[in-house]
Amino acid sequence: MITIHTVTIIEKIRADYRRTLTELFLSEAPGAAGIPTKYEYNVETDNAGNIIYLKRPTNLNKGFDFEVRVSNMRFKHINKNGRISYSNRPSHDNIIDDLAEKKAEDSSQFTLLLTVIDAIFNCVEIDPQIYCKFSFRSGYPVDMICKCIKWLFIEQDITYWNWSGRNMLYNGIKNV
Repeated sequence: MITIHTVTIIEKIRADYRRTLTELFLSEAPGAAGIPTKYEYNVETDNAGNIIYLKRPTNLNKGFDFEVRVSNMRFKHINKNGRISYSNRPSHDNIIDDLAEKKAEDSSQFTLLLTVIDAIFNCVEIDPQIYCKFSFRSGYPVDMICKCIKWLFIEQDITYWNWSGRNMLYNGIKNV
C-alpha cells in the first residue's frame, strides 16, 4: 500500500529544502519485517496536468533518498548492456539530452532557458508564466523539465549531503 501526500515546499536556500524534506520523511511510519512503508509526495503539477512526485523508498538506495517521477510521462533508459526500458523517472541523461535538443532547435531561447535554470539552481521560485514564453517544439515541455530539474537538484543535495549535491547535475546542464 502506498500513502500519497500532496505537499507544497518552497524554500529560499538549499539547506532549508534539505531540512524541510528530511523532516517530512522523518514523519513516515516505520515498516515491518520485509514490508516497507511506501510513500509518494506530489510536489508539483505542470501545465499539462502531469504530477511531479517523489517516490520513497527507492530501489537502490536507503535512508532519505527518493526518486523524482512524473505521472503520464515515459523516459527512455539504456542500461550498461544497451537494453532499453522506459519509466516515469527522468534521469540526468534525459534532462541533458532534452536540453541539447532545445539548444539545437533555438540557441537564443535556450540561453533564456538557462537563466531560468540558474534561478532554480539558486532556489528562486519561478513564476509559472515564465514557461509560456518558450516555444520549443522539441523534447519535453519546458515547465515539466524545469520542475524535474528543481527536484533532481534537491534529491542530489540529500543524496550527496556533504558533497557537491546539485552541482553535479548543474555542471552537466552547463556543458550542454
